Formats: sequence, structure tokens, C-alpha cells
Amino acid sequence: MTQTLETLSRRTATLTSIRGIVHTMKTMSAINAVPYEHAARSVESYHQTVMSGLRAFVAKTGPIAMPVAVQAERILVVFGSDHGLCGNYNEVLALKARSEASKAKSCTRVLCVGARMNDALSDQGLSPEVTFLPPASADGIGRLASDIVTRLDEIGDGDVHNRIAVTLAFTRRAGRGQHEPVVSPLLPVAPSLLSDSGKVGWQSRSLPTYTMRAIPLLASLLRNHIFASVFHASAEAMVTENAARLALMQQAEQAVDDRLDEVGGQFRLVRQDEITNELMDIIIGFEALKKKPPAF
Repeated sequence: MTQTLETLSRRTATLTSIRGIVHTMKTMSAINAVPYEHAARSVESYHQTVMSGLRAFVAKTGPIAMPVAVQAERILVVFGSDHGLCGNYNEVLALKARSEASKAKSCTRVLCVGARMNDALSDQGLSPEVTFLPPASADGIGRLASDIVTRLDEIGDGDVHNRIAVTLAFTRRAGRGQHEPVVSPLLPVAPSLLSDSGKVGWQSRSLPTYTMRAIPLLASLLRNHIFASVFHASAEAMVTENAARLALMQQAEQAVDDRLDEVGGQFRLVRQDEITNELMDIIIGFEALKKKPPAF
């Protein structure tokens, strides 16, 4: 199909506009990922402090045997996306969540983050009972983590350690810029965390001590452990979401550049043909004038 210069010019202008949008999205994804990455690192350091507190508590009081909840209600918290342009980010995690839910003998209650994740889970036969709004910035991660912990408290009727079994499903960074869906058990608390003092005990020559009452202190440490775990899962999910969007925008930008080169080549060929035709018209006209007999 023969294309005119006007058509190719419009196509070039459209592709240039699309490239500008893609480049803006790529830049925004790169910029947005940085605060979430800093938040993930910060909460990891905070979590290590909480874990040190738990080890110090166990070293002071001795191993703690948590009661085993035989009829614990299973809760699956899935951290997804509320925005597009990130490929099959939600669909891959939804498959992982369905696989995890199918392992349970009893019904699993699902909480999810992100409207698009809600849709992806529904496509897999899972019906989230609550859908949380994902954080719009790194400052909103604390709000989201607090909302989730509060919801877990409501489901566990204030006794989350004995009445519910919670698993977190989110996407984390893998090697070479890749990401992978993971599931991380949160509750009940791992026995090694409170009883295996030989492996994860207090590593210091100084003896730990505390002045608070033991039960409120342990409850506070465990609550902060839960909060930090949920916070880290949310931050890691936001980092990988923006990384997935960045990779997709890079591919889109390269595709637009390739298309621009192709259209630019076509434009030059058509322009050259038109110039050649114009020159031929001039030459033919000149030759016709030369052959015209003189008028008397």
C-alpha cells in the first residue's frame, strides 16, 4: 500500500508522542521504586531490632512454649497492584495464591491489596473478603500495614497467636532484575523464634534484662514482629511492581524506537521518490520546450 508523506508525518508525530508518554512512565517507575526500596531496607533493620528483643526476652525468661491451635482459621494476605502497565504481575501471584489456598484442608479466608489483584484472584476462584488500597507513596505503607494488622486482630478476636494461621503472599526481587512470587508464613509464630535458644539465642557476653512486665513486653514484641513482617511484604511488593513496570516500559520504548526508525526510513524513501518525480517532470517539460518549433 502506497503511503503519502502526510500519512507518514502523522504516524511519526503519533509515535513520537507515544514515546514521550512511555519515557515518562519509565522515569516515574524508576523514581517511585527508590522510596519503597529505602522503606524495605529500613523496616528490615527495624525488624532485626525486634528480633534481637525477642532473643533477649527468651534468653532472660527461658524458652516459651506457645499453645498449638488445632482449629486455627487460615488467612491468606495477598499483596498485589492497583495499577496497570506491569504485565502479568497480578496474574502470576494469583496463581501462587490459589496453589497455596488449595493446600489447606479447610476454607481459606483471603485478604488482598489492590483492585486488580482482586480481579486476578476472582479469576482463579478465590473471593477476597476485603480489598485494601495499596499505598500511593512510601509514607502510606505504614497505614496499610496498620490496617491489615488491625483486621487480623478483629478476625482473631484479639488473640491472633492462637486463633488464626496467617500466610503472606507477595512478589519479591530475584536475581538479575527478575522477580518471583513467594508465600511467607506469619502466624502461628515459628517455635524456633521463642524456644530454640541454642541457634537463635542471645549472642552476647552481656546478660539481657528488662524492666517491663513480661507478658505485656512479649505481646508488644510479637505485635511489632507481625507489623514489621506485613510492612516489609508491602514495601517489597511495591518495589517489584515498579520494577516490573520499568522493565515493560523499557521494552515498549525500544519497540517504539524501532517503529520510528522504520517509519523514518519509509518517509525518506517516499520523499526521495517525490523529489525524483518532480525532477523528472522538470526535465520532461524542459525537453518538450526544446522540441517545440519556433513561432513565426
